[in-house]
Amino acid sequence: MPSENKDTEQTIAHLQLIEQSVQNLQSQKQQFQMQIVEIESALKEIEPAKEAYKIVGNIMVLSDKSELKKDLESKKSILDLRIKSIDKQENQLREKSQKIRSKVMEDMDSKD
Repeated sequence: MPSENKDTEQTIAHLQLIEQSVQNLQSQKQQFQMQIVEIESALKEIEPAKEAYKIVGNIMVLSDKSELKKDLESKKSILDLRIKSIDKQENQLREKSQKIRSKVMEDMDSKD
């Protein structure tokens, strides 16, 4: 019986680690989504502008508008890919978490 309790405790600890990982992924995803919003805002701002500036370090430098637009769109597509990757990882972890949770509940029910 004590080894069964120890196994259950380890399984629950593993479940907690998985849920922490999900929270970390959600935090990363939120940061990437905020960056996408900033990029989309910048793209809207440079569209009607005659000149575009890029921030390099602590200064703003006059930049080629089309190059800046390409750079921003490239960054946005990379962030979109990262978000899709995070979504996949998050779904996999949620499925794993659900399976572990079900197993723990079954184990607890069988002990009663």
